[in-house]
Amino acid sequence: MSFLQLPILYAIPAFILVLTVIVFVHEMGHYLVARWNGVAIQTFSIGFGKELWGFNDKHGTRWRLSAIPLGGYVRFVGDLNAASMPDPEAEALLPPEERQRMFINKNVWQRMAVVVAGPVANILFTFLLLYALLLGYGRYTITPVIGEVVAGGVAAEAGLLAGDLFTSVDGFKVRGFEDVQRLIATSPGRPVTVVVDRAGEILTFVLTPEIAETTDRFGNAHRVGRIGVGRSVEEGDVRFYRPDPVEGVSMTIEDMNLIVVRTVAFIGDLFTERRDFRNLGGPVEIAKASGEIASLGPTALIFFIATVSLSIGLFNLLPIPMLDGGHLVFYIAEALRGRPLSPQVQEIGFRVGFAAIMSLFILVLVTNTIPNTLPRLFSGIMGQG
Repeated sequence: MSFLQLPILYAIPAFILVLTVIVFVHEMGHYLVARWNGVAIQTFSIGFGKELWGFNDKHGTRWRLSAIPLGGYVRFVGDLNAASMPDPEAEALLPPEERQRMFINKNVWQRMAVVVAGPVANILFTFLLLYALLLGYGRYTITPVIGEVVAGGVAAEAGLLAGDLFTSVDGFKVRGFEDVQRLIATSPGRPVTVVVDRAGEILTFVLTPEIAETTDRFGNAHRVGRIGVGRSVEEGDVRFYRPDPVEGVSMTIEDMNLIVVRTVAFIGDLFTERRDFRNLGGPVEIAKASGEIASLGPTALIFFIATVSLSIGLFNLLPIPMLDGGHLVFYIAEALRGRPLSPQVQEIGFRVGFAAIMSLFILVLVTNTIPNTLPRLFSGIMGQG
């Protein structure tokens, strides 16, 4: 069933769930480390705008659920707004003991810890989810032996033969044929290093997967890599594998590393002919994906939340003002200089960061959401009658 056949009300709750969980984890990272460092916290909000529900805890923090579920924030005492811009007049209005608990009055190392805690929380959350899925469900694997080599294909020209046993692709350990498929598929038009075991002899090949167009079960088109090998599954080739807790740690880290490496490579491919900017996804595209993946069941949705959480955590570490990474750059500069950057310099940085983020948002909107998603979305809504 495609997204266009799914009720629109099915995708929206899935999108809100994904975003709410990820934002809560991110902001909780900031909150906990701020509390540990004695920072006074005014508000912890999921969403923006009008408060729908909330309460005050014993520390004086207002916990609130707001009307616009497109993010969230932790606001410290003395902040001018939800973006944690300091209010120059707030300090004068506070009693001396409260001023010591203001975020801006903490030392630079404490502020750095608070800022980096949000992205780190997202990354740790991804690890916990993937680790739990791996230990809880295990994996079905297929012995990574080549069953057939397509004549004239990339693998045949490189010299791979039927019966070769894959041991690694691009440095990633291969445990099953499904590992080969995903590693090759995520490298369209990009050279990869393949290591195989041929009757006890270890051979290394460097080949470039051809770019192929494919369509997933929801009708979405993708560019993937293909090398022209197949696997004829016989009795005994498929096995269920559940790692022990120690091995599960290394396997989970490998999975996260793969996501990061392939994401970085994907971004690089946007500036070549291997990909185009229409592969980027804006808010509507993420909502669409959330609905599609939620239709596959809770396990698929949990995996999706984990991967998005990792992406959000890494994105927030980029050295762009307005993001956590941008704040971190300012604090590193302060630590090196022995004094903060001037308010004017920081203001310019925030303006440049805002312009950069808005430019990216508009690029996604113009190249993807408007020409691709919205027409399909509206035609789907109209078609539901």
